[in-house]
Amino acid sequence: MELAWYALLGLFFATYLVLGGYDYGVGLLLARGADPARRRAALNAVGPFFLGNEVWLVAAVGILFGAFPVLEGELLAGFYPAVAGALVGVILVTVGVQLRSRPAGARARAAWDRVVVVGSVLAALGWGTLLAGLLQGVPLHADGHVAGVTHLFTPFVAAAGLAVVALVALHGATFLTLRLPTAEAAPVGRLARRLVPVALVAVGAATALGLLSADVRAAVGQPVAAALLPVLLVSVLVGARVALARRRPGLAFAATGAALALPVALVGAALWPHALVSTVDPGASLTVADAAASTPTLRLLGWLTLPLLPALLGFQAMCWWVFRGRTDGRAPVYW
Repeated sequence: MELAWYALLGLFFATYLVLGGYDYGVGLLLARGADPARRRAALNAVGPFFLGNEVWLVAAVGILFGAFPVLEGELLAGFYPAVAGALVGVILVTVGVQLRSRPAGARARAAWDRVVVVGSVLAALGWGTLLAGLLQGVPLHADGHVAGVTHLFTPFVAAAGLAVVALVALHGATFLTLRLPTAEAAPVGRLARRLVPVALVAVGAATALGLLSADVRAAVGQPVAAALLPVLLVSVLVGARVALARRRPGLAFAATGAALALPVALVGAALWPHALVSTVDPGASLTVADAAASTPTLRLLGWLTLPLLPALLGFQAMCWWVFRGRTDGRAPVYW
């Protein structure tokens, strides 16, 4: 039962990264210096899905608090700079997007756009740092607590965080290629093609530093999964580049979405059966079974969660169906 809940936690968080990732990717692309009309068009493209995408984060946090209370405590204690930065980023993006149209002046709107850019960077960098920190292992002592946060300030964690930022920017660009009117999507498509090599270099650098890190090598419990998933990540990025070249934005968007989901799978599969690997005392490492709540609690949560997943999937499917296709000037103005 613990495995099922662990997989469900990974599914919810990966879905949030895929869906919220294009929100933050669009936010990052506001830094290109486009004119106000193009910035508004980009935000209108993401407008119908924006707030609904964050529900997946709320659901993932709910599963973490309810099904893995021990893991939740150590994540907040040992990763609070990454988690706090990511949550501040989420808040800044939400506030900036919703308030940018309140002022009438162009300078004030441009200032809110900069808030959205900063929030997008913080969100992408924070979640990437969290995943990299988990894969690297933590200073978990025998008393069950993580000591300090200096383990987050390593070359591997920095490279992995920047790789997630690059993946998010690429995902946002492919989303706009899929959603904007055809004439406006063409230059964004060219930008997306240029971002693919950037993402490949960033992923390659993070992979190389991971291979060189003794902590990462020691933390990995499933080396086959750890080796396979980066190969898959590179493959889907190459597939996205091919799809963009052939003007298949739907396939490119699916590929970049898979690229954001794969790091979550990499961490979960590579660390199994551990949820947290100790870098100071191997015997103190926290397994998934030890991190989980009691069996009666998990069963009760199962009955509460049973209607939640189809409701979330149904809501997401409804949004994508209602607002399917390109905006072409017919979408309501959201921001």
